[in-house]
Amino acid sequence: MGRNKTIISLLVGAVFSTSLTFASGAFSMSLDEAIKGEHRSEANKARDKYRKPKETLSFLGLKEDMKVVEIWPGGGWYTEILAPYLKENGHFVAAQYDLNGPYGYQRRGLGTFFTKLGSNPKLYRDVEVVQFALPYQLELTQPGTADMVLTFRNVHNLVADLYGKGAFADLTFTAMFDALKEGGVLGIVDHEWDDPANEDPKARNGYISKQRTIKLAEKAGFKFVDESEILDNPKDTKDYVNGVWSLPPVLAIDEKDKAKQIAIGESDRFLLKFVKPATDKK
Repeated sequence: MGRNKTIISLLVGAVFSTSLTFASGAFSMSLDEAIKGEHRSEANKARDKYRKPKETLSFLGLKEDMKVVEIWPGGGWYTEILAPYLKENGHFVAAQYDLNGPYGYQRRGLGTFFTKLGSNPKLYRDVEVVQFALPYQLELTQPGTADMVLTFRNVHNLVADLYGKGAFADLTFTAMFDALKEGGVLGIVDHEWDDPANEDPKARNGYISKQRTIKLAEKAGFKFVDESEILDNPKDTKDYVNGVWSLPPVLAIDEKDKAKQIAIGESDRFLLKFVKPATDKK
């Protein structure tokens, strides 16, 4: 009888332990699982061939136990990947738009983002949302605690006359620098303008040169580490009436031109990796 009780106790303990593991890891996903998961819409998955999330995040050195801040995640395209991947062992911080910002795309993005979080609370309940509102609310997270800061297609906005209050690139790069630990990584993707000698200083066409972006980062204290050409698109001629927004996914063009623009695909983009250097303690 004692032996039977022992066996039953072991079986119950094993089941209970398995249940706990399943419950705690129910949304623990590998990067591949997060990218291919059913929680992502087909429309978002269709963009993977252009945005190449696995290759991009692997190049930057993303690990599941990192604290990662994304600047202005918009509707949450990358949140669908980063949040479940980091859920069990890391932490994801979404530094969102100004809640009272005047731009329609920002308000639409905020609406989509919060609807996404609310539609799957078990998956997204650990996402920390902060407001990154230039030029006043600049703290992305507790200073010196982030392992990685990411921003996708936003630097061109930072050199523009944002909100009619001027350009805030320097403020933003300093905020990203302050958020990171020493050795922490900054990853940047943006629409690439090839020649810094003739780029629009305010990037009104949506393109910015990687040389200019590197200078902005280095001015804030970052060290340039590497670049990747995985997001290159040689079909992008960069000469459209409505700038980069003439291309997918926006397609701000006449109906008759859409087939041509769809054939080009999404924009030619650079991918840059920086690091926050260690302080010389000598």
